[in-house]
Amino acid sequence: HVQLVESGGGSAQAGGSLRLSCVASESVYSSCMAWFRQAPGKEREAVASINSDGNAEYGDSAKGRFTISKDSAKNTLYLQMNSLKPEDTAMYYCAAGNYQSGASCMGIRYWGQGTQVTVS
Repeated sequence: HVQLVESGGGSAQAGGSLRLSCVASESVYSSCMAWFRQAPGKEREAVASINSDGNAEYGDSAKGRFTISKDSAKNTLYLQMNSLKPEDTAMYYCAAGNYQSGASCMGIRYWGQGTQVTVS
């Protein structure tokens, strides 16, 4: 059973940066990996996705500020977040799915437990 474990969340000042990591317990033979976020009282939002060819797609809130990347040798997915805003405050989740669809993945098979990001 594949486990996805996120880390790197925490508190940051507006304008600051954080780098999230998501480590898979084993190789995830998935065509798509993605980051989602959910703030209290709001729906889950797709932040960014990356497919097996390395093509990255971003949601409107992430464009120009966030960068998704992966290191397949380390079974690790990253999200570099720059120019953070208070509205970026949310629980961030990584996920693995079947295929890329914009900033999301379709057919999500695995979810991480989440890492909290708080921007003030």
